[in-house]
Amino acid sequence: MTRPRRLRTTPALRALVSETRLHARDLVLPLFIKEGATEPVEITSMPGVVHHTEASLAQAVREAADAGIGGVMLFGVPTTRDATGSGADDPDGILNVGIRIAVEAAAGRLVVMADLCLDEFTDHGHCGVLDARGGVDNDATLLRYEAMAIAQAEAGAEVLGLSGMMDGQVFAVRSALDASTANGGTGFPDTAILAYSAKYASAFYGPFREAVESTLEGDRRTYQLDPANRREGSRESDIDMLEGADIVMVKPAMSYLDVLADVAQTSNVPVAAYQVSGEYAMIEAAAANGWINRRAAIEESIVSIKRAGADIVLTYWAVELAGWIK
Repeated sequence: MTRPRRLRTTPALRALVSETRLHARDLVLPLFIKEGATEPVEITSMPGVVHHTEASLAQAVREAADAGIGGVMLFGVPTTRDATGSGADDPDGILNVGIRIAVEAAAGRLVVMADLCLDEFTDHGHCGVLDARGGVDNDATLLRYEAMAIAQAEAGAEVLGLSGMMDGQVFAVRSALDASTANGGTGFPDTAILAYSAKYASAFYGPFREAVESTLEGDRRTYQLDPANRREGSRESDIDMLEGADIVMVKPAMSYLDVLADVAQTSNVPVAAYQVSGEYAMIEAAAANGWINRRAAIEESIVSIKRAGADIVLTYWAVELAGWIK
């Protein structure tokens, strides 16, 4: 008789033959910095996640570095917004200020990444500039992304997270970074691009909308992917790689493990996955009600993302999980 159970008989033996292992360096922690904040304030729908002040952001980055995780992804929450998201490329805008703070606090011990999108900075809440009919103007938006990329690179971001889902965004940003003369005439050829390639129009972003105080009315279905489409995720990732993406990402993670596996199977660059706010909130809520084992559910959820093929996992539990791994 064949007995596969032999390899499950003890914790040590199960650990020895485990096919998927978690490492702290594979984890990236999303962080929110809020303009004008005088103290950290918890985000109601995301227990344990806060809007940071400038001082608490620096402390959070140092703690993340101490935990040994791979990086942080920064999001800015400004006090004022306008139609074109002018605060996004303002050197004194809250996200660019946060990048400089994080770079200094990290001191090279982890990778500082920044979200490159206009939704946090526009008064209409869309990820791009609107045309006369109220739709998102793809090509006009690319010009704003180029300016935003230069501002973030100047602030010191090592990886730019292109999350707007505009066609041609990777090519536009890569070209702008390489051609820029803002850095003493040398451009920013070493600044990497993490493309949110397969980003779906998901219901699981709900708590994140609170986190960035989104002003969006309507939806983003004309530029984010249809949740019904699997092949489209691979197509978008292939396009982004051809345009020069250094890393491609699938978002959300747990509801799109099939897409993640597809992308990981064919990608010639590292693959990331974002365990989004709704995934986080569901586990935290169920655990708070005593319905599931919190630690076991967190670990299993992230193992499933790694098992599907993610090299990098963005998760709000990054620091806590790193402590468990140690």
